[in-house]
Formats: sequence, C-alpha cells, structure tokens
Amino acid sequence: MAPWLPLLSLLGLLPGAAPAPPRRAAGAQAWEAESSELLAPARFALEMYNRGRAAGTRAALAAVRGRVRREGPGSLYSLQATLEEACNDPTVCQLPVSKKTLLCSFQVLEELGKHTLLRRDCRPVDTKITDQRSESLHSFSSLFNKDTLPEDFVMQVASIFKEFVTTYNRTYETKEEARWRLSVFINNMMRAQKIQALDRGTAQYGVTKFSDLTEEEFHTIYLNPLLKELRSKRMPLALSVSDPAPPEWDWRKKGAVTKVKDQGMCGSCWAFSVTGNVEGQWFLKRGDLLSLSEQELVDCDKLDKACLGGLPSNAYSAIKTLGGLETEDDYSYNGHLQTCNFSAEKVKVYINDSVELSQNEQKLAAWLAKKGPISIAINAFGMQFYRHGISHPLRPLCSPWLIDHAVLLVGYGNRILLLASWVRGLWCEHHGQLSSGELRSTSSDLAPTRAATSPA
Repeated sequence: MAPWLPLLSLLGLLPGAAPAPPRRAAGAQAWEAESSELLAPARFALEMYNRGRAAGTRAALAAVRGRVRREGPGSLYSLQATLEEACNDPTVCQLPVSKKTLLCSFQVLEELGKHTLLRRDCRPVDTKITDQRSESLHSFSSLFNKDTLPEDFVMQVASIFKEFVTTYNRTYETKEEARWRLSVFINNMMRAQKIQALDRGTAQYGVTKFSDLTEEEFHTIYLNPLLKELRSKRMPLALSVSDPAPPEWDWRKKGAVTKVKDQGMCGSCWAFSVTGNVEGQWFLKRGDLLSLSEQELVDCDKLDKACLGGLPSNAYSAIKTLGGLETEDDYSYNGHLQTCNFSAEKVKVYINDSVELSQNEQKLAAWLAKKGPISIAINAFGMQFYRHGISHPLRPLCSPWLIDHAVLLVGYGNRILLLASWVRGLWCEHHGQLSSGELRSTSSDLAPTRAATSPA
C-alpha cells in the first residue's frame, strides 16, 4: 500500500469518505459525461499543456474521464486525463530517451463555443509503486523537496489539512488528486511562513480558502495579468483637491460602500473595482447606494476579456458606450462569460467620463476623502494566504511592475484600506507609503444632470 493511503484514510479524503460535495446553484446540472463528450475539452487542455513545448517533447492523450456541469449557456468540465509524454527528438532530448506517464486534472470552461482552461495540475505517475505498509510517515516528507520532516510536524499539518477540507467543503475525486492537493497545501504553508517572516507590518498569513491551489492556479483563476501586460488607456488627469487630507477616512462608515462581493472563479476584479467606484460616486451625487452589475461588464464590455482579465480604463469606456449600468438585481452575477443581456431601459446609473488621479499619496488621500472610493490596481503578493492586519511586504516583493489585481480604495488612517473583491468579507489593509508607480488610480465622473430613473 502506498504510504499516502493510511494518511488519506485518517483525513477522510479517500473516495466514499469525503465530505458531501458543495451545494450546487439552482438550475445547475452535473453528471458523469460520456467519453466522446469529453474529447473536445480534453484536446483543448492537451493543446494548452503542449503550448510552447518543443515538437519532439509533446504529450499525447491516452485516456480521459470526467464530469460536466451545465449552467446557462456554459459547461464546466472537470477532467482526469492520462498523458503519455515521450521525447523523440535527439536535438532536444536528454539521453537516455524515456517515456513518462502523467496524471492530469483539468478544469475547462466552454461558453459560446470558446474553451478556457481554468485549472491544470499534472504530476508524473510512479509506475513502480510497491506494497509499503510498513513505511513510516517520514516518507511523506519527500513530497516537499526535503530529506526529512519531523513526524510531529507531519501530523500537525495533516490535522490542519483535515480542518481545511471540512471548513471549505473540499472534495477530491481520486486518491491522486487528494495526494497532490495535500502536497500543495503543505508547500503553501511553508510559503505562508516565509511571507510572514518577511512582512514588516502586522499582517497575519496562513490557511485561507485558496490554500490547496498552486500559485499558478491562484494567479490564473483570480488575478488579472492584463493589468501589467497591456498599456492602460490614458485618461484626462484629475484636478487636485485643494483641501488637505483629513487624518483618517473610511467610506464604509459613511454609507458609500456596498457589502463585500465575491468574484468567484473568474478574473473579473477589474469590473468589481470599477463598479465599486461608480457606486460610491452615485451615492455622493444622489444619496442612493445601489449595488451595480459587474456581470454586465463581464458580458458586454468588448474591450476587455471577461474572466481572463481587463483594464478599469476600458471598463469606464464600455459603460459610456453602453449607456450606463444596471443594478445587481436586474443583471445578477454568475461569474462566467455569457451572452450580453444588457437592457437600456433598466439602466440606473450613468457616467460621462473617467479621470486619472495623482500617484502622490497625500493628494490621493485628499481626493478620496472628498470625492469617494477609488479604483486602483495593486501587486497582490502574499494575498493568497492573507488573513488580516496591515500588510507591509519588502519593496522588492511588491514591485509596481507586477501589478495584477484591481481593488477599491475606500479609506485610510494609519493604514490604507483596500476592499478586495475576491473574498466575501475580506478587507486587505496595506501599510502606508505608496510611491510613484505603485498605484494606478482612476475615478469615474458622473453626469450630474442625468437622473437615475431617466435612461437614455
């Protein structure tokens, strides 16, 4: 028996002993799919796996099984695939040439005829597994790139992982996936400890709902690489606010911020950041706090890439082009791309322009206190494991060249408050001095003469 199996049994992660699967949304359907139905998403996942590899080292699809979940116009495929990878080109291979078998978990979203790879985990299959019932838990340590790990450490992490699985209602469909997720979890705990040791603020890092995701998965699913890869459209510079910034400010306490929203498994932070800004602007102009539709932007903003990322500057242009924003009640959030269902008759809020703000911290604070919450982009280093407190990473770890997450700036004091869109109820608090280049700040300019109830 592989050394994993007693531990997995202890954790209740083997098939049949796992906690109940998460409750599915009303109207969603999920079932085991016919193998023929899985071929198209599996071939797409294989293509993404092979992308960038030399021709002689590409993998081939050996077998696939999985499930499909349908909701609205989209289908979400959870696949378990076996790949055979052999290097047949002596110019790129290291001798001796050998064949490698890989076990991969893929999650592929198919919407409107387009496939998107949401998750990819591939691990070599050990074809020489023997009966290892007598092996101690010390063999468990080989997964973490260390020769040995103390047994009490292994058992402590096992207990934490079991609690994580229960708290976040995780289910793993195979022994291999459970094994892989446990190894990811322990490596993430080591990473969180290193981040904790390097942080100069009061932030606490540890177990979060993202602790069984690889860094690549977390960045692919939740963050926004387009913020650093694409040049943002330049907007008119805002006139500075003449009044000095008050010592502290918090728009949450003044009614300009809705409850924290959850972007789900969709890289739509750009949409949440912009709607949060517009919600605050409308509240200041009209005295009415409306929860506005991010899904409208995900579906109908043709300048951005829906769940694959976008730029706030593009989103402001899209709002102007569409004619405004509907409310969350009229155009609810689904967390994936669907056909645009925008209705001009349901528009409740308009903007007439957007402006770019100063990167000077004092000017930014003065603007925020007088003009409302601001859409900004940040480097989300460490946020996969962030729990609470003031995050103050070393400057090299928070490079402005690695901006990858859009959030809403809602206040400041001894800290600057950032409302993160990806976790319900999470306030990310970043310490102090934000020098030139670390923030890209924008704000919408509402049309003061247009009433919320008078759509164009």
